[in-house]
Amino acid sequence: MPVMQMTGNIFFVGLMGAGKTTVGKLLAKRLGKTFHDSDHEIEAKTGVQIPVIFELEGEAGFRKRETAAIAELVTMNDIVLATGGGAVLAKANRENLSQHGTVVYLRANVHDLWQRTRNDKHRPLLQTADPRAKLEQLFAERDPLYREIADITVDTGDQPVGIIVQRLEEMLKKHANAHR
Repeated sequence: MPVMQMTGNIFFVGLMGAGKTTVGKLLAKRLGKTFHDSDHEIEAKTGVQIPVIFELEGEAGFRKRETAAIAELVTMNDIVLATGGGAVLAKANRENLSQHGTVVYLRANVHDLWQRTRNDKHRPLLQTADPRAKLEQLFAERDPLYREIADITVDTGDQPVGIIVQRLEEMLKKHANAHR
């Protein structure tokens, strides 16, 4: 039974490791919405994992698939969507997300992101000699884009997921009331 009834879509943006999928799944369950993850949708459609797409088509090929997936996903109703960390790089994605739902930026500092992602071999952009420096670079490039489209920003820090979701529900309620 959903804790709170809320209409409309909720889209999560933020860097890898910020908790978009984890927080998104729990929020969707609590709100009685369907959860989607754009990366998982791409993998389901192509039949291969994201690192393979990066290997075969490069980042540009992956981004093209990501834009198509997001364009399709935003047309659904009552979903919670976790986007890939780089989804905001494409203007079309930023516009689609902004126009079709409430955008939530899950923000975490580089140290926390590095702690959460450092042993994950499933993240192609971090398969580099200095993954922490790469995260710092990605944060510097993408943070302004996340902020540009975010209706709500939540600093995840070192908090339990349940607490983050609880805070987020309150923020979403305020946001919905302010935009009636």
